[in-house]
Amino acid sequence: MTAKKKEVSSAEPLKIEVPPMEIMNISLRIVGDAPLITHKWSEKAKREILYKQQKKAGRGKDTRYPYAEYCSAIYWLTEDGQLDESLDWSTMTDDEAHYHFEEWVVNHKFGFPTIAFKACAIDAAYQQGIIPVKTTARGALHIQDEFAIIEGTPIMREDSVKIGMGTAGLSYRPEFKEWSTTLNIKFNARAISAEQIVNFFNVGGFANGVGEWRPSRDGRFGTFHIE
Repeated sequence: MTAKKKEVSSAEPLKIEVPPMEIMNISLRIVGDAPLITHKWSEKAKREILYKQQKKAGRGKDTRYPYAEYCSAIYWLTEDGQLDESLDWSTMTDDEAHYHFEEWVVNHKFGFPTIAFKACAIDAAYQQGIIPVKTTARGALHIQDEFAIIEGTPIMREDSVKIGMGTAGLSYRPEFKEWSTTLNIKFNARAISAEQIVNFFNVGGFANGVGEWRPSRDGRFGTFHIE
């Protein structure tokens, strides 16, 4: 008795239809309700961290130049919105920093990382119970530029800050008393609506804010609304 060969059917490949994403763009006009304090890490601070990680002995305490520290804490952007770090403000005296500030303010713009605005909006939407999880919203919208152009004029402020355990120091940072910016957002309209995005950022501007001493860090600065 011979065994019969098992017939194998030649089934057609399974067709999977993937619905296309509906990518749309929206621009949000952000207007500050409280002053914005920015604090970009200086090249000197980065070097000190690197020295510690490499267990190298750093230099002794240098003379501090408040105005140079203030300039170093600004996010300087070129005309096309790119971060310009060609000057190391931390190596300058105050007189040198004053000179270069007047030179740079003509051809540069003031900026701030856009990722801070996105985190502010999504975190607030989650905290307020508007969205159940943050990961879905993170993937549904993206701010197109790395830095937002801050419209406003900074002034230097001096603050007493804690440095380590029980040690106090002074910090010199830029403050924009009146400020605004525009965020260009790309989003998947099949996952999130433009109305939801506006709501996220409005809630985030009120509850969390951006920059130093914002409400989410027990401060009162950096709040905003959508105009």
